[in-house]
Amino acid sequence: MIYFDNAATGGRKPDSVLTAVSSAIKVCANPGRGGHKLALSCATQVENCRNALDIFFDGYGFDRVIFTKNCTEALNVALFGVLKPGDHVIVSCMEHNSVLRPLEYLQKSGVITYDVCWLKGENATAELHAEDIRSLLHPNTRLVAVTTASNVTGMIPDLTAIRAILPKNVLFLCDGAQGAGHFDVKMKGASIDLLTIAGHKGMFGIQGSGALLFSDRIDPRPFLFGGTGSMSISLDMPDFYPDMLEAGTLAFPAILSLLEGTRYLTVHQKEIGQKLYTLTKYLLQRLSALPNYAAYSHPNVCGIVAFKHTVLQSEIVAERLSHTYGIAVRGGLHCAPLMHEALGTLDGGLVRASFSHYNSEWEIDRFITALTEINDE
Repeated sequence: MIYFDNAATGGRKPDSVLTAVSSAIKVCANPGRGGHKLALSCATQVENCRNALDIFFDGYGFDRVIFTKNCTEALNVALFGVLKPGDHVIVSCMEHNSVLRPLEYLQKSGVITYDVCWLKGENATAELHAEDIRSLLHPNTRLVAVTTASNVTGMIPDLTAIRAILPKNVLFLCDGAQGAGHFDVKMKGASIDLLTIAGHKGMFGIQGSGALLFSDRIDPRPFLFGGTGSMSISLDMPDFYPDMLEAGTLAFPAILSLLEGTRYLTVHQKEIGQKLYTLTKYLLQRLSALPNYAAYSHPNVCGIVAFKHTVLQSEIVAERLSHTYGIAVRGGLHCAPLMHEALGTLDGGLVRASFSHYNSEWEIDRFITALTEINDE
């Protein structure tokens, strides 16, 4: 099968990641849950990953790198751990339901209120403007949430410009599910307070890997309670990080995969971004020559091209690509309903082709042939 669904989960991993995961599964102790040599060795690897992520994302210290099972959990830890009664939040319409649903729950529960900043423009020309976010600020605005890159179109907002218009007391949360690994995201450089990571996408980790990185301006409350391997005599959670936010056994094989993925990106990130930009540009050029298809993306380093057929529902196009042609894409709303509302595609959704640097132009040529035949049916 031709795999063009890397924005959902990376389909192919570097050999170094596969080797690390295989080793972890074969010989694996519980990091932080014993004083024997094997447990201590695993704990050292966990700390190596914290340090690697802290350096890679220009974070605020290894102790403020929290491991989660995915980006959704990281976002929930961030939102429920930071927001307090009476807070106001501004969120972009580009956000995933992993941001929108916690905020909606908190608003319906009477804890917070939130406003949505919408795009300006249509289709691929639509953009998120910092000044529109500024216009939504309230005296009690506590946090602004903006994704690093749209999981629908690959659009990359100007995080630095957005942070620049925010008052210093307002926290800045960025969902790194699609952006992390594809381009430089520097927390200190962009004054990001909370950054969430999906390890299994652009970071080349396996499923079950994720992280939350946060600044020294905030101290998130525990979202999950349980054993940490530290202060076991106390019935309260430890009062220090990372232990305060890491109850239960860590997913050591997933963390090790994230460590190796980060190391791989440290060497290859620039060339990977160039390859993905070239592939998206090539597909968009080929797609523009086909009747009945409309694109909603620009060339981008996230490897995402979203488009629709003027007649067929996106799920139908995706199903035909899979069952008839052996090509994996995703059709639908991509868990980002407000983005589709902004783009005017809420009814039929969009087809999303998403690449890794392991993909090639000849696969795109086969993809175009398949789309042409679907168009002719």
